[in-house]
Amino acid sequence: MSQKTTKIIYWTTTGLLALFILPGIFFLTSPFAIEGTKHLGIPYWFHMELGIGKFIGGLILILPFFSKRIKEWAYVALGIDALSATIGHLSVDGFVLMSFEPLLIFAILLISYITYHKLYDHK
Repeated sequence: MSQKTTKIIYWTTTGLLALFILPGIFFLTSPFAIEGTKHLGIPYWFHMELGIGKFIGGLILILPFFSKRIKEWAYVALGIDALSATIGHLSVDGFVLMSFEPLLIFAILLISYITYHKLYDHK
């Protein structure tokens, strides 16, 4: 795969992540979001912590001035969040399509992570 193709895949997947993650900060207090986390048994304080943390992680991924080490931690944290969301949905809702939606975010995150390393590991 060429550097140009890798860069396109990296920025496409990272941009998609930003579109999924960053706007969430504006909906933290929406009744729909609060009811969704309450449905999973997540307390309100943790709902707020997750929302703020995901926003910060999303910013770290798209802003170029953060170090590679900080970006690594953001990828890890967002990956744990996506996998935990999948487990939470499966535990509460069972094996329905909605339970696997966080895995889509995880897959996009994984592609972004792999292409990030292909672009920046050898520099």
